[in-house]
Amino acid sequence: MTIDTPAVTRAPLWRRATAEFLGAGLLVTVVVGSGIAAQGLSTDTGLQLLENSIATALGLGVLILLLAPASEAHFNPVVSLADCLLGRRSRTGLTPVALAAHIGAQILGAIGGAVLANAMFDTPTAISATERATPATFLAEIVATAGLVLLLIGLTRNRRSIPVIAAAVGSYIGAAYWFTSSTSFANPAVTIGRIFTDTFAGIAPASAIPFIAAQLIRAAAALGLSALLFPARAAPAHRS
Repeated sequence: MTIDTPAVTRAPLWRRATAEFLGAGLLVTVVVGSGIAAQGLSTDTGLQLLENSIATALGLGVLILLLAPASEAHFNPVVSLADCLLGRRSRTGLTPVALAAHIGAQILGAIGGAVLANAMFDTPTAISATERATPATFLAEIVATAGLVLLLIGLTRNRRSIPVIAAAVGSYIGAAYWFTSSTSFANPAVTIGRIFTDTFAGIAPASAIPFIAAQLIRAAAALGLSALLFPARAAPAHRS
């Protein structure tokens, strides 16, 4: 999950795209599957959210550790976009072709992950009817996504190791489940994937649109702030 830093992988694009497909897919499987399990274990909404957030934080950390050597473990279109934009001048970021491959793989993986979670719990795959979009959740997604992007840029530009990044990102998402009213989707691919489950973790298509808009808006703002806080270091590597 490196942004504007020397590449930690020189794997061919097909391998990186496969890793992004698996990473985003398994992340949504964890989110949706743990949400379905939580609904079956308790009728208390707070306890359900606790179970869901713990599983997601731990699962995300494991996936970063596993797949970062293959693809840098973005699993998130806004992270891949940040990588492309911040590395453009120094030619260290994703190229437009690689960016398109990453984002396509992430979205397809996320949808597949929701379908897989539904199947494991014998739950029909259906479009979610859960409306989540409000002015409060729009603001929450702005905060959640800005924090995630800023965290990643700060960690990678200060050359933090993959285990440190995995622990920090998992911890942030686990915490953001609780300090944001949106439960911190902070990821357009995950948001799209969660449309395909009418369960605890689902989101209705009409609500997904403002969620994704908020994620993109604040990701752009976070890039500017990160440039002030964490100036880029020179890096000769180029990723295609």
